Amino acid sequence: MARIDRQPRTRLDPDARRAAILAAAAEAFAAHPYAEVTVSSIAQRVGTSDALLYRYFSGKEELYAEIVRLAIDSLLARQGAALASLAPGVPARDRLLAATRVYLDHIASHPSAWAMPLRNPGTEPSAVAAIRLEARHDYVNRLAAILAPSTLARHDYALWGYFGFLDAACLHWVERDCPEDERSALLEAALGALEGALGDWSA
Repeated sequence: MARIDRQPRTRLDPDARRAAILAAAAEAFAAHPYAEVTVSSIAQRVGTSDALLYRYFSGKEELYAEIVRLAIDSLLARQGAALASLAPGVPARDRLLAATRVYLDHIASHPSAWAMPLRNPGTEPSAVAAIRLEARHDYVNRLAAILAPSTLARHDYALWGYFGFLDAACLHWVERDCPEDERSALLEAALGALEGALGDWSA
């Protein structure tokens, strides 16, 4: 007798299947620390088998790394679009304000996923930690491009320190459930921290 207790699987083309796996994995990693997520739990979320999932990804680490890359690429694309929409000659502070607003939108859209590596430091695989470090270098270079060029050591420390301040402040914002009425205060505090570290926006 044919079994009728199994849920029929939806047939998807390879691109759609891959996207579905990534979406399911993103949900899993947003809800649980990396170590608690398994390939089987992701496969169950997407309604497929472990074996089929392994046809698309070598394992949990590759899946997680791809999700992190996609999130970074999406953020940078949206920040680039925001900066490109500004009129020529807009002051550096206003350009940074526009980019940081996009960053807060990015965080508010998936606060738990964004906060997970900060709440659980050292739990991500080394390959993903390397991706995040490379991204941080890129963020610093992009910030440097917004500001006036400088060879001062203070300038370099100010740029790196800005992102440390921003991470800590945004984590506090997430822990307060990203209140919209505190967004302006967070933005002003972040930009004020950078201005104070630089000494001057033109420094």
